[in-house]
Amino acid sequence: MISPLTPDALRKICPPESLPFEATDELKPLDEVVAQDRAVEAITFGVGIRCEGFNLFVLGPAGAGKMTAIKRFLASEAAKLPTPPDWCYVNNFVDPQRPRALCLPPGRARVLQADCERLLAELKTGVPRAFESEAYEQNRQTILEELQKQTSDELEALRKRADALGFGLAKTASGFMIVPMLRGKPLKPEGFEGLDEEIKQQVGLRMEEVQKDLAATRRRIRDLEREAKNRLDGIDREVATSAVDHLIEEVKDNYADHAAVQAHLEAIREDVIANVDLFRRDQTGAQGQPDPTAMLRQGMDPFDRYRVNVLIEQGENGGAPVVVEPHPTCQSLLGRVEHQVQMGALYTNFLMAKAGALHRANGGFLVLEAMELLKQFFAWDQLKRTLKHRRIRIEEPGEQFRLYSTVTLEPEPIPLNVKVVLIGSPWLYYLLHGYDPEFQELFKVQAEFSDRVTRTPDTILTFARLLSTCCGAEGLKSFDRGAVAKLVEHSSRLAEDQDKLATTFSHLLDVAREACFRAGRNGHQRVTAEDVRTAISAKIRRANRLEELLQELVLDRTLLVDTEGAVVGQVNGIAVIQLGEYHFGKPSRITARAFLGRGGIIDIEREARMGGRIHSKGVLILSGYLGGRYVQQTPLALSASLAFEQVYEEVEGDSASSAELYAILSSLSGLPIKQGFAVTGSVNQRGEVQAIGAVNAKIEGFFDVCRARGLTGEQGVLIPASNVRHLMLREDVVEAVAAGQFQIFPVHTIDEGIALLAGREAGDCGPEGTFPDGSVNGLVQGRLREMAEQARAYAGETPAASPAADRHDAEVG
Repeated sequence: MISPLTPDALRKICPPESLPFEATDELKPLDEVVAQDRAVEAITFGVGIRCEGFNLFVLGPAGAGKMTAIKRFLASEAAKLPTPPDWCYVNNFVDPQRPRALCLPPGRARVLQADCERLLAELKTGVPRAFESEAYEQNRQTILEELQKQTSDELEALRKRADALGFGLAKTASGFMIVPMLRGKPLKPEGFEGLDEEIKQQVGLRMEEVQKDLAATRRRIRDLEREAKNRLDGIDREVATSAVDHLIEEVKDNYADHAAVQAHLEAIREDVIANVDLFRRDQTGAQGQPDPTAMLRQGMDPFDRYRVNVLIEQGENGGAPVVVEPHPTCQSLLGRVEHQVQMGALYTNFLMAKAGALHRANGGFLVLEAMELLKQFFAWDQLKRTLKHRRIRIEEPGEQFRLYSTVTLEPEPIPLNVKVVLIGSPWLYYLLHGYDPEFQELFKVQAEFSDRVTRTPDTILTFARLLSTCCGAEGLKSFDRGAVAKLVEHSSRLAEDQDKLATTFSHLLDVAREACFRAGRNGHQRVTAEDVRTAISAKIRRANRLEELLQELVLDRTLLVDTEGAVVGQVNGIAVIQLGEYHFGKPSRITARAFLGRGGIIDIEREARMGGRIHSKGVLILSGYLGGRYVQQTPLALSASLAFEQVYEEVEGDSASSAELYAILSSLSGLPIKQGFAVTGSVNQRGEVQAIGAVNAKIEGFFDVCRARGLTGEQGVLIPASNVRHLMLREDVVEAVAAGQFQIFPVHTIDEGIALLAGREAGDCGPEGTFPDGSVNGLVQGRLREMAEQARAYAGETPAASPAADRHDAEVG
């Protein structure tokens, strides 16, 4: 017979005296990634390599501190990298719809913006002042007077030539016209009609000659006016050039090593000279009333064309940027072009182009939550396209789906040099890797965070330093070493392994925060072990209402679970119910009925479509075990039904397969099974009991039922021997075992388990394939052979003993 586990094997204690400190406030803060060597190696490689496509996907369980670790690690690495340049947008004077991008050294974009603002202010005052000079007015007046004299001379000469031919010039609103003259007076139309035909013909010929002369005079006057205008424009250009050149040159001197900036300043000079009237225009009318055009331009300053839109300005601290974008939409990633409404119309210009997260992270690192990214419309495709082409293009999302085209800006794309870090769960990584070929090309570095780490003195000390860092950052009370020891034990319980610590630091730190709250309520200067124990119990109490309800149903025997006595074909199994992050064990009665037949083992849960695939697999294994173990030389003439009593949800998993096999063996042998025991563990076809999950919750679930009904010392749980290392049971369970009130047995094989449950030796197989008489296996083998003989006899007797059947067969034939 196997022996029960000792209390020391049920929970690995962390002795407070083994910790090399009295309290966490003695420890140095932690500034490195905790116990994730594999992930750190991958991140170091992914950050260091500069080849295209080596972006990172950081995967791991929720609460493992992936985001915190990544931000801390990237901040350290980014400080070693050079500071990326500034970027700004300026007006494209050739095509204003396509603003130009300028690249400047860190911190220079804001300087350029200030220089251009100062230049604009000086132009607004300097240009009008230049046109107010006396020399300019004199030159302008001279040209205008010359034009007027030349025009007068031309008209006077025309008048004389027309008078010689008998015509005069009359000035009208539209210009000059030819009028026939008679005796020095204009000839009226009725007078002209009264002339002889010959005279009228002569007058017409002379009029044609005068009209040609008038047309030629008009052309000469237009040429004179055009020449005068060119001279005036030349004077204006000379004055504007003299006023603008020295101002532009002063700014250009500051950017002698930036050809793109100098080219832009030269374009400003040409545009100012070409549009000098913009600086000379008075913003109010002659009567002092507001100019309607000026009112229309409110919010649309025509001088915006000379300003600078600083898109990205790097800080003065140095290093590369680390940007975490919590809401990665298309616009928040790629930037956007804003609009203003003016008199019912949308208006925009290059100053309304805004940077996105990729702009801010350019030259550094961009951290994104993978699930949040995939939830945003178009964001995933736009990010892949941007990374593939290595340039950031600001565009409206869904532009290709618009019914009507609208005029908008198309800013010049900016070259991209960024390392993108996606953070997500393992299943999301493998889903993208399997179904998105572009994902494999763009995210070649996999950095996986483990959910557990080996429990050693070094890792315990590291955990304590992490706790100290959290306390310092959040202003929490320090933890004494007894409290730290309890948190270490709780971490191993979360990992369900005595030799591991869970890396779900978010859960552990939540417990620490609540323990700090409890310590404050209890008036403790430091958090103690009792505070931690109280916090864990309170957290469980907030989540275990359903567990207590099911316990009540078991106690009042609404749910049938026996904890005393012995019954044939009946065993206690234990299921696990998951409620959010809390799970607990629920005992259930499993029954088996064996009888003559050829149906094999009938899984009632599967037949009722309440059993999952893994559970069905576990049941099918039982037939292989029975046939190979007991009746290799005879057919298996058995039908057996298995059922989980009073279970109305889907049954999944194979952890109850050993319990089901015990119930079948009991039904075949006729030996009752002790109901003070519960069983968990899967089984293979060779009868070996295999490890299962949630072993602690299963043991505690049955223990709670037994304790409520009264512990007798004859109760316990059978678990797979390979699960012993996973035991981190509650302290009350360990105390009950130490007091001899409860037992936990490690089982290697079905023979060990059935011997314990039936209170009889299982029996070893002899050389002829038989088992000792009276043993459990002997009784089972005997019963199966008896069934085979009965089936053979029944099959041989049926045709001869039933003449009616013979007649029926003949009729059918």
